[in-house]
Amino acid sequence: MAVYAMFGVLMLTSKILMEAVPNVHLLGIFTMLLTVVYRRRALYPIYTYVLLNGVYAGFASWWLPYLYIWTVLWGVTMLLPRNMPKKCAAVVYPLVCALHGLAFGTLYAPAQALIYGLSLEGMLAWIVAGLPWDVVHALGNLAAGVLILPLSELLRRLNAKFGIAAAEGDK
Repeated sequence: MAVYAMFGVLMLTSKILMEAVPNVHLLGIFTMLLTVVYRRRALYPIYTYVLLNGVYAGFASWWLPYLYIWTVLWGVTMLLPRNMPKKCAAVVYPLVCALHGLAFGTLYAPAQALIYGLSLEGMLAWIVAGLPWDVVHALGNLAAGVLILPLSELLRRLNAKFGIAAAEGDK
């Protein structure tokens, strides 16, 4: 459990350190990395991050979509084949990470519409207005996403060295 707590804190710290660059952060690669390595147990650090982010920045309306938005990326990553060839994973992981960044505003919009009483047209206008930032988000995720495969290999080696079980069924 300490490893999961550490990753949750690392996720928050990385977000805070990168706030000077709007919509560019390492949360997508952490979410995918932890899911590739720890599978279902990746939800522990993901929701540790979500909770800590609320404690740090306040549990306001912006925070509510975080309760599901990272789970979408976790779920998509869970659907990827576990033993994907490395050449394929080197392309797929960054692309999935980038697509989550591109879809971020769209995933966020339903909660905003419910909270602020937006009509369907208002929600769609909100999505369109945010598209340039979603593109920035996607490009940042694509660039950072190239680290998912090498970091997952490193994390698996470290887990083996220190006797930490990674995914379910690992010893």
